[in-house]
Amino acid sequence: MPATSPAHHQRRRRRTNRLLVTAAGLVAAGALAAAALPGSASAGETKGAPAHSGRYQDVQLLSFNDLHGNLEPPAGSAGRVTELQHDGTTKTIDAGGVEYLATHLRQAREGNRYSVTAAGGDMVGASPLLSGLFHDEPTIEALNQLDLDVTAVGNHEFDEGAAELARLQHGGCHPTEGCYTDEEFGGADFPYLAANVLDDRTGKPVLDPYWVWKKNGVKVGFIGVTLEATPDIVSAEGVKGLSFKDEVETIDKYAKVLQRKGVKSIVALIHEGGFPASSAYNYDCDAPGAGDGISGPIAQIAENVSPQVDALVTGHTHNAYVCTVPDPAGKPRMVTSAASFGRLYTDTTLTYDRATGDIARTAVKSANHVVTRDVPKAPDMTALIDKWNTLAAPIGNRPIGYITGDINRDGTESPLGDLIADAQLEYARKLDAETDLALMNPGGIRAPLTYAAKAGEGDGVVTYAEGFTVQPFANTVNLQDFTGAQLIQILKEQVSGANEAAPKILQISSGLTYTLDLTKTGADRVVTDSIRLNGSAIDPAATYRVAANSFLAGGGDGFPTLGQGGNDLVGEDDLTALEQYLTANSSADNPLAPPKADRITVVD
Repeated sequence: MPATSPAHHQRRRRRTNRLLVTAAGLVAAGALAAAALPGSASAGETKGAPAHSGRYQDVQLLSFNDLHGNLEPPAGSAGRVTELQHDGTTKTIDAGGVEYLATHLRQAREGNRYSVTAAGGDMVGASPLLSGLFHDEPTIEALNQLDLDVTAVGNHEFDEGAAELARLQHGGCHPTEGCYTDEEFGGADFPYLAANVLDDRTGKPVLDPYWVWKKNGVKVGFIGVTLEATPDIVSAEGVKGLSFKDEVETIDKYAKVLQRKGVKSIVALIHEGGFPASSAYNYDCDAPGAGDGISGPIAQIAENVSPQVDALVTGHTHNAYVCTVPDPAGKPRMVTSAASFGRLYTDTTLTYDRATGDIARTAVKSANHVVTRDVPKAPDMTALIDKWNTLAAPIGNRPIGYITGDINRDGTESPLGDLIADAQLEYARKLDAETDLALMNPGGIRAPLTYAAKAGEGDGVVTYAEGFTVQPFANTVNLQDFTGAQLIQILKEQVSGANEAAPKILQISSGLTYTLDLTKTGADRVVTDSIRLNGSAIDPAATYRVAANSFLAGGGDGFPTLGQGGNDLVGEDDLTALEQYLTANSSADNPLAPPKADRITVVD
């Protein structure tokens, strides 16, 4: 049942001392209006001042999204953000790591008596080994210590199914692996909100649909939803028995419920996102011109969600933006996203009108801040990381390969994507020598392989922990038979159907080549006559043996034809395939060089 104060949220919160930090955060500011309101009361009221010192009360909303269990600073490009300079140039800044995120959030809260911290989903799932090896219990503990107040579920919260998500919420040891320490896992001190995720048996949300933050008469309601398309991007087993409803309809439904309960200030936490015109976190999204605003699913959601909702905290696309999008009444409304992996957080000021109980939206302002690594580490987070690293070290520190340089996952075709596809092809041929090719979804590649030593293992050494961070899903390598016509259709589904608006370019094994013509539209962007396997054209009537992970083999990521293969053969998990490939093809004396990523010819 929905509740404004869930029982699990009434536990004694593990509050930590907030650190005073002198380094100022880097800011990307956006505001609906700069005009001051009469009689306003600062969120940082003077100590001892009356609780109701004015009609208007500023409420600080701190938010972030898509942490994905990145407790340690993310490596390579996954641990950097791009900053736009005053002269129009850009620079990159190392960012992320919960030791630094905790310090930045605690600094931001100093002097703000009315402060609430919320998240936009995907706090766990696709996590590095430090968290993923322990079914993300370390991340939940870290979020408790971060004083997270509330979060929406994301699609990755369902990677291990609704029962495991319920365990993360309510606590208890893992059903098969038991307790990892001498204390039973306590669960999240904050509520997960899942308003649009219904249990097919009961027709009710699997977790609370909303939560209300209260302080001295100020009330702000939070509604949490994940993207309706979650079943398309999560394994079928993870969402078995669940239905995912329309985001707008669900938010509007619970906005009315909150209004009836007297809660008129409402924030929607939406695990769906958009695409800004710039990759710089401090790009002015509201600047006039052809490149302003955001595109993608969140733009349509923002334009249609009830005007009763005062701000939208979003995620999923791992982009950074602070934008205003008009609501259905034509009134500007803030829409924010803080990239991913704990590299940014958003600081939004909501000006609460005590007379109406609503947000004075003309005064809302928001900014993204970089989680820089030039501040003191939070000691409690260091202790938490050390505790779990001690447990993970015997498994994670084992070398599995050697490389000559960074192997990145960036680009239409990436060096790491080629390496993984080759690894799966080599593994598949051990199961069936007739395997012709392998396909890998880019979203399943979660981090680059970096040359620089991360934990004292030595430059160029790839550890099991680093491999786990790259491929954390434990998908099996599946072999299937397809006709040549089906294979061509699979390649065309990269840029058509569900993937037309946001193409998903599969990473391909050695021997498969084709041209991707981005000057064309839809399926025509994959040039049929250019598709070659070992130099020969694809025969539509012939049979081809294809290796892919179990997620793709089930038709995931908008590739329905991949779910129609025959003569299935299921192997071990994809990380095993990567490990075996690196071990067989590299050594300390003969490390592996990054692939050239020259199999797909792109025409812009």
